[in-house]
Amino acid sequence: MNLRYFKNIIPVAAVAFAVAGLSSCTKDLDVTPIDPSSTMTPSEPELFTKCYATMAVSGNYGGDTDDCDIDRLDGGTTGFVRQLWNSNELTTDEAICAWGDPGIPEFNYNSWGSSHPMLEGFYNRLYTSIAFCNHYLDVCAGVDAAREAEVRFLRAMYYYHLMDAFGNVPFATALMSTPPPQIQRAELFAWIESELKECVGQMQAPAARTSKDAGYGRADQDAANLLLARLYLNAEVYTGTARWNEAKEYAEKVINGPHKLWTQGTNGWSAYQMLFMGDNGENGASVEAVLPLLCDGLLTTSYGTSMFLMSSAWKEDMDVNGDFGMVGKFWAGNRARRQLVEKFFPNGDAPAVNIQGMVTAAGDDRALFYGIDRTLAVETPGDFASGYSVGKFRNTYSTGATPRSTAFPDADYFLMRSAEAYLIAAEADARINGGSTSSTGLSYINALRQRANTPILGSCTLQQVLDERARELYFEGFRRTDLIRFGLYGGNNSGSYLWEWKGGSQGGASLPAFRNLFALPSSDMTANPNLKQNEGY
Repeated sequence: MNLRYFKNIIPVAAVAFAVAGLSSCTKDLDVTPIDPSSTMTPSEPELFTKCYATMAVSGNYGGDTDDCDIDRLDGGTTGFVRQLWNSNELTTDEAICAWGDPGIPEFNYNSWGSSHPMLEGFYNRLYTSIAFCNHYLDVCAGVDAAREAEVRFLRAMYYYHLMDAFGNVPFATALMSTPPPQIQRAELFAWIESELKECVGQMQAPAARTSKDAGYGRADQDAANLLLARLYLNAEVYTGTARWNEAKEYAEKVINGPHKLWTQGTNGWSAYQMLFMGDNGENGASVEAVLPLLCDGLLTTSYGTSMFLMSSAWKEDMDVNGDFGMVGKFWAGNRARRQLVEKFFPNGDAPAVNIQGMVTAAGDDRALFYGIDRTLAVETPGDFASGYSVGKFRNTYSTGATPRSTAFPDADYFLMRSAEAYLIAAEADARINGGSTSSTGLSYINALRQRANTPILGSCTLQQVLDERARELYFEGFRRTDLIRFGLYGGNNSGSYLWEWKGGSQGGASLPAFRNLFALPSSDMTANPNLKQNEGY
């Protein structure tokens, strides 16, 4: 793969990869690209690279193509970030999409089934990624302890997303020629927990890095700690037993480490905006990036990572009032549902202004919405102006420099950032203390609010923590899991919180409990006789 993404991960300028025919591993650092159509013996760096690359690009060749490394599927359908985002945002109160692509309406209206094409793509992306990791661990064991530990972390993270989305899933820790057995969700939780605790000590020591530093883009010990904190925060959903103390403990490991909140704005850009800009790997904001997915407008020309997050939410007319840094790439289908905007405007009085005006009106740097010629309410989901546009992600450089390309973005995607640790610790603290944060938990919430230049709170309830998560993490792929954890998604209490088009009704409708999980894809149900479908499907 010809990727800027890996210039600090492996000492090769360009590599290519093919899954077929892999059988052994060397530590050959040859810089000559490999023909992916040939049967070859891969070097350890190439295998290591692929375990990361699967999150940022969906094929083997790069370029402006639909290249995909999964049979029968295309790159857009199987993009890791793209489908993580679709499944966890379009199905909630945060986002809705105007496109008519197969699977999008079902996301919008919570009506997916076992043949949903994008959920099949997400599922297959995760299992393909696990296969890459299993192959590396099979043939490269003992070559490099730190890199081996990172691959184990990545495999555990891919299984985490499968567990969260699909529940009881196929499980294998080695390449298999027979269908793998199905593991129960609680058992998989225990395996992920054990795997992370075993590998964390061998991973890179945590450090705040920029794109010029060795190791930028690789997972370090704080990535494992943050994933453990996330795991424990949702333990009651996954296993039936709450683990709030451990959620707070592991979140505080990150808070007290080197990955600090980025708080310094520049040249009229707020610190929060700088997290999502074209030079976020260089402008200082990467101090907050616990695990960045590296992107480059010339080399990582994928439609599934930061390109998707930018182009899918911007429209041409937004560029008139704010520099986006892209040309002719306005897909525009994704907008905010009214409930998200009202987290910043609880009286329903969000103005129809540009992004700068919206931030000023909200008194919060995070209110990056565009309302000119838009309606606040999503009255017609297929209308691109029905619902406010979101300007959170952009390809602009905070320094005013020119992006490497105006067709694909340079902005790295911060898959994990330390702000999440602050929110996990605050929520766990509130749950430990009967529903309201202690002074410690409150300090974590107020650190985020101070960074956003919005008034600090004197006290904070669990509901306020949930609302703060929405304001800080919206459009970053967390919302479905958050609503499930709070009992507001599907189930007996789901009617207590409705949003536009929830359950297919404009005013919102309650969802049955089985909607808290996605269906196992029918294609895998047919291929693997060991699987039992999730209830309700």
